[in-house]
Amino acid sequence: MPCSIEVFLDHEEPARGEVGMLSESEQWWRDHYHEIDSKGYELRPRYHPGWQPSWKMSGKDFSLVEDGQVTLLPSTMDATRRQDGKCVMLKKVPVGEERQELEIARLVSSPELSRQPRNHCVPLLETLELPTVPDQKLMVMPYLRPFNNPRFQTFGEFVAFFTQICDGIRFMHERNIAHRDCTANNIMFDPSGMYPEGFHPTKINRSRDFKGRAKEYTRTQRSTRYYLIGFSLSCQYSSRDVLDEPLHGDDKSAPEHRHGRPCNPFHSDVYYLGNLVREHFMKKYNGFNFMKELVDAMTDGDPEKRPVIEEVIVRFSRIRNSLSGSKLRFPITSRGDPSVVTVFLYARQTIRTVKCILYRTAAIPSGVGTDKPLPASRVQRRFSARKGLF
Repeated sequence: MPCSIEVFLDHEEPARGEVGMLSESEQWWRDHYHEIDSKGYELRPRYHPGWQPSWKMSGKDFSLVEDGQVTLLPSTMDATRRQDGKCVMLKKVPVGEERQELEIARLVSSPELSRQPRNHCVPLLETLELPTVPDQKLMVMPYLRPFNNPRFQTFGEFVAFFTQICDGIRFMHERNIAHRDCTANNIMFDPSGMYPEGFHPTKINRSRDFKGRAKEYTRTQRSTRYYLIGFSLSCQYSSRDVLDEPLHGDDKSAPEHRHGRPCNPFHSDVYYLGNLVREHFMKKYNGFNFMKELVDAMTDGDPEKRPVIEEVIVRFSRIRNSLSGSKLRFPITSRGDPSVVTVFLYARQTIRTVKCILYRTAAIPSGVGTDKPLPASRVQRRFSARKGLF
């Protein structure tokens, strides 16, 4: 059914400013509901042109019901792909800005490059064109989850994360592509293994139907793959030996950006990764001293003295090999956790470690999907009969 203004005249328009109702940016998605639906993607009931708030009939608070959940980012929207029921992300891209984002996404999602194991760029599933919006296109991508939600449980999980992201940046740099904003908000992971039943797109700790908590596994139990997203500032150059005007993404602390002079964007990418580890791991959690020397080098005030991403990978490989099995399985505790929480985390992780050892689960998750355990031993089979203990 084509989208037209008449579609929206057969239901009562919500009062302006009414709590829980559609924001102005959400109304754009409502207005194009049928166009998107005709492409095989279904938006949540909240965005159907004939939607009436369920809480007005039930008397519940809008924040407690599924159709009261607001999408905050105006350029993105979750949708269900009717073909297989999978949740995807739709992102509006102005046609005039294709070169900075859509073309990079198409390049790294090409059949040849998408098969590369080091490619950790979010896949572009397809691009939608809406007849009534000639100045914009919709990028369709997998629906991912923030890289640090839920929080990391063990140092082995961190090692898997940093290994994958460094591989992803190396993949881009080898093709002379600088990400230019590889910061916390642009690193996510595929949740399909850890959350086999999915989760709600806006309240990600709730189940997809919003009727309870989302069922989850740890990264060690169900390994995951991390992805780089957000190519709006990315650029492909003729070589890595290049200077360009600094662009300020989420992390504005890079020393070379303070004076506004041209700088090497590949050096800045290395800084962003090092600063991410410093800000989101070393400052927040205990036990990350093993990363200090490498992070200091990656965030050196002189960009020319920073290691290139290939050297970062070599140095981190040495660090990885120096970590004992017990360190890799050791629980990550927050600097702000009360002692009682720390004791609980130690106890819980001890139980998980015993189980992982018995089932021969790797201390460093592989990152290629759900880890398949080795064939069960006699001890494992006996243990399985008592798994209710865990």
